[in-house]
Amino acid sequence: MQAKKRALLIACGLAAATLLPFAASADNSAWPTKPIRLLVGFPGGSTPDIAARTIAEPLAKALGQPIVVDNKAGASGNIAADQVAKATDDHTLGLVINGNLTSSKMLYPKLPYDPVKDFTYLSLIATAPLVLVAQNNLPSGTAFFDAARQAGDKWNYGSVGIGSVGHLGMELLKSRVAGFKPEHVPYQGNPQVITAMLGDQVQMGLIPPGVAMPQIRAGKLKAIGLTGGRSALVPELPPLAEAGVKDFSLEVWVALLGPANLSKTAQARIGHELAIVMKDPEVRRKLFEQGWQAVGTSPDGMRTRVTEEAAIMSKIISTRGIKLQ
Repeated sequence: MQAKKRALLIACGLAAATLLPFAASADNSAWPTKPIRLLVGFPGGSTPDIAARTIAEPLAKALGQPIVVDNKAGASGNIAADQVAKATDDHTLGLVINGNLTSSKMLYPKLPYDPVKDFTYLSLIATAPLVLVAQNNLPSGTAFFDAARQAGDKWNYGSVGIGSVGHLGMELLKSRVAGFKPEHVPYQGNPQVITAMLGDQVQMGLIPPGVAMPQIRAGKLKAIGLTGGRSALVPELPPLAEAGVKDFSLEVWVALLGPANLSKTAQARIGHELAIVMKDPEVRRKLFEQGWQAVGTSPDGMRTRVTEEAAIMSKIISTRGIKLQ
């Protein structure tokens, strides 16, 4: 039901972004007047960076000004997000991930920006489910969770760090599956999590499909299921619901935003052009090949998504006592 509701919201958001009369509400020659800086809080070649560059080129062409992708890695993307929040030049945007808007405020008591008040939400760009990946010698389906219950806290799971989607997602999964108690082991990145599984250091992890599938298809690791319904990204994989996990839906996503003071003219122009870009078959193909499902929403659609997920993550962080060390 949650997945269907979310799909409806996204569809409605995309329709709204497409149908609003942006061209009539703004002088297209008034903005932009100089190159646009697109801040990304992760290094070049990372999944968010690739998504940012995929939309930057066609959006720049539509806007008539270059878009310069500026990688400001650090603090799980919060350094770049803070620079976007404090920008005053009306030509600075940011591409952020879930955590910057849904969980950082709970995890970082001194977070220098407010995820709700300090940004202009523009659009959700792309989403992807996570795959519960396990060592290849472990059982599949419901038998996997039976074995995990028997192992208790002797089994471990890896993630890309405390407060990451992979970490919070596993803690959410533990709250949905009685007796499921694997311990958390943080790593620097998903490739390291996979290496740890192959090296028998951890038994499982929640990994994006683009990273996990090469090892799964090679028969080196096993997919237990997806954190949501069936996905066109990996149609061969079942949802975790088929392994007996109820009421569990989780995705990673990237979104475009600007500072709270972004002019109405800029908002209107971006909204109009981005709605066209996100429907472009070539853009959608490139994102798909990178492991992303192209979305595109209205600002309200993005805000609804953030609000819903922030409530879920806040509850997990508080009830599980998760703190940055």
